[in-house]
Amino acid sequence: QVQLLESGGGLVQAGGSLRLSCAASGRSFATYTLAWFRQAPGKDREFVAAISWGVLRPSYADSVKGRSTISRDNARNILYLQMNSLKPEDTAVYYCAATSVPMSTTDGLYSYWGQGTQVTVSS
Repeated sequence: QVQLLESGGGLVQAGGSLRLSCAASGRSFATYTLAWFRQAPGKDREFVAAISWGVLRPSYADSVKGRSTISRDNARNILYLQMNSLKPEDTAVYYCAATSVPMSTTDGLYSYWGQGTQVTVSS
């Protein structure tokens, strides 16, 4: 079993930056696809970014493409999401997740989830 714990959220002005981290305990997630999802109040959970375990190819939602970078440190079991040029519409609870399905963008296919970290972007 893999346990995931997000950190790095907070309150930031529009145009600012945050780096979210997700630390894993239990088994190594070296062979998992890792991803970030987010959910705003009253809205569905949406895909943000994912990264594979092989060639480390990233995938991004159109809403964050060009502003965000997902990366992973397999040796330390840490997943990162660097977010720049933040917008008020980025405000949400951000969750990290892991799955054995290659490069999935579907939340229902992810087996492991963190508890979430709040990101609030003020205008």
